[in-house]
Amino acid sequence: MATSGARSGRFGGLGQWWGVLAGALLIAAWINRAAGPVVIITLSAAVLLWSFFQAPVTCAAPVRGRDDGCRNNATGILMGCHIHQHRWQKLKMLILRRRVREFCSGLFSDGKAALVTLAAVGSFLSGLVALIPGVVVH
Repeated sequence: MATSGARSGRFGGLGQWWGVLAGALLIAAWINRAAGPVVIITLSAAVLLWSFFQAPVTCAAPVRGRDDGCRNNATGILMGCHIHQHRWQKLKMLILRRRVREFCSGLFSDGKAALVTLAAVGSFLSGLVALIPGVVVH
């Protein structure tokens, strides 16, 4: 049976956007000082994991003949698209020193990737600040 490619299921494709809700809750937790550091660290970790492994971004794995890389949809900054080889290529980009610059330039290749990258950096810094005692005022 052929499908349209749209995700079906309980949430109809919206299940991949749970990290945006976690990010909004993280911002609300910082604004509302009643939330403790455990809540902030948990939400920060959730947003970071979503950004790395589930956020909808472009693959951008290196492809012969294209300077901008693969344009397929991917899940997460660290993961490639449906092509198994692209997942290994992105992993190699992180490990090999000469390819790290190429990986980092792909983090801001388009608007979606830039937004997910900023969410990952912000949630990492948020969790780090919540771990430092005395920074979160109750």
